[in-house]
Amino acid sequence: MDYADNILETIGNTPLIKLNTITSDVNALVLAKVESFNPGNSVKDRMAVKMIEDAEADGRLKPGGTIVEGTSGNTGMGLALAAIVKGYKLICVSTDKQSKEKFDILRAVGAKVIVCPTDVAPEDSSSYYSTSKRIADETPNSWCVNQYDNPSNTQAHYESTGPEIWKQTQGKITHFVVGVGTGGTISGVGKFLKEKNPNIKIWGIDTYGSVFKKFHETGVFDKNEIYPYSTEGIGEDILPKNVDFSIIDHFEKVTDKDAAVFTRKLAKEEGIFAGNSCGAAVKGLLQLKENFKKEDVVVVLLHDSGSRYLGKIYNDVWMEKMNFI
Repeated sequence: MDYADNILETIGNTPLIKLNTITSDVNALVLAKVESFNPGNSVKDRMAVKMIEDAEADGRLKPGGTIVEGTSGNTGMGLALAAIVKGYKLICVSTDKQSKEKFDILRAVGAKVIVCPTDVAPEDSSSYYSTSKRIADETPNSWCVNQYDNPSNTQAHYESTGPEIWKQTQGKITHFVVGVGTGGTISGVGKFLKEKNPNIKIWGIDTYGSVFKKFHETGVFDKNEIYPYSTEGIGEDILPKNVDFSIIDHFEKVTDKDAAVFTRKLAKEEGIFAGNSCGAAVKGLLQLKENFKKEDVVVVLLHDSGSRYLGKIYNDVWMEKMNFI
C-alpha cells in the first residue's frame, strides 16, 4: 500500500510546469515551480517543518510547547500543520494588510491569530515584529520562530527546493526567478544552484515600498524607500539575515497593480490559480525578457495558492477600489 504516515510527509516534490500563453513573447523555455501543490498550499511548508525540527533537536522547542511567529499567513499555515502532527500550540501574529482568507484558514487549523497594524515602524511596540517577541517572552514554554533570521529557513530550501529544481531540469536551468520576503527561498535555492553551476543567474523580485533593490545595488539602507504597498508576501522594511545578497545577481521591482493583474492572468491564461506574489514574479520575469536566449531554461517559483486572495486579487470590487482594473 502506498500512503503517507501523516500530512507532513507530502511536503515537497512539487511539479515544474511550462508556461505557454503568458510568456509567449519570451525567447526561452519558462517553467513554473508550482508550490501550491504542498499540503499547506505554499512554499513555506518546507521551511516551517525544518525550523520546528531543528528547534526540537537542540531543545529550543520542548514537548507541549507553544510556537509563536510573525507571519503574513503562509508560514503560519506550514507551522500549523506541523503543530497539529507534533502536538504544539500555535500563536500567529500578522498584519491588517493580509487577506481575510489567510486568517480564516489559520483559525480553521487551530492557530490563535493576533492582527497588528501594518503602517508602523518595526521597532514600534504595536508592530507584528515586536508583538510576536513580546508574546513569546510572556508565554511559558514557548519558542519564537523568527523566520526572518532563522537559518533553518534558508537551509530547508538548500536541502529540498534547490535539489528538486536541479533534478527536474536535469541541470539545464540557467535562471531562477523568485519573489523575496524573508529571503530563505532565494538564498537556499540560489546557494545550491550556484554550487552546481556558478553561471546560473539568481534574480529576486521586489516591490515598490521595499528596501531590497536599492540596498543590493548601493549598500545603503534608505528609509525613504519604505512606504505602504498592497502586494503580499514580498518586500521588506528590514534586512532579514536570511537574505544573502551575495548570492542574488539582480533585484527587479514590480508595481502593486502589475502584480495583481498578472496574478489573475496566470489563472485565466495558464490555469494556475496562484497568489499575489506569483503575479509579481511572472511580471518581473517578463520585464527582464530581453536578457534571455532561446536555449535558456528559466524557472520561476510560484509561492502559494489563489485561495488566500479570493476577497482581494480575485474580487472585482476590491480590484476596482484599488484602481487595478
